[in-house]
Amino acid sequence: MENQKNIRVLIAKPGLDGHDRGAKVVAHALKEAGMEVIYTGLHKTVDQIVRTAVQEDVDIIGLSIMSGAHIPIVEKLMKKVKSEDIGDKLVIVGGVIPNRDIDRLKDLGVAGVFPGGTRFSDIVTFINDSMKRA
Repeated sequence: MENQKNIRVLIAKPGLDGHDRGAKVVAHALKEAGMEVIYTGLHKTVDQIVRTAVQEDVDIIGLSIMSGAHIPIVEKLMKKVKSEDIGDKLVIVGGVIPNRDIDRLKDLGVAGVFPGGTRFSDIVTFINDSMKRA
């Protein structure tokens, strides 16, 4: 029987955003779905997030952003991901994300965008399907 590795997901709260309830609830839902979840805690820099992603050897970097600063944060993160040569990590973003910004985030390299109110089952399905294709 093949030994299947659990999907490892980093849930990060970048910048000055102090609202972490959503991130914690998503982290719990992912754990319930059988994934290993590493939660960074609040107020992390892009450098800290990328360093943790490398150290923890995660498959997915998930950003929870409620502050409205999702575009500049993702721009910086994607540059750092590229410079650290970890482009194989899937990047997903959730939180207060206006519909008008979803295409821009995807153009920057974000694989999945999950605005507030997204069902947990949709996030889990997206991650599982994406990892099967990886």
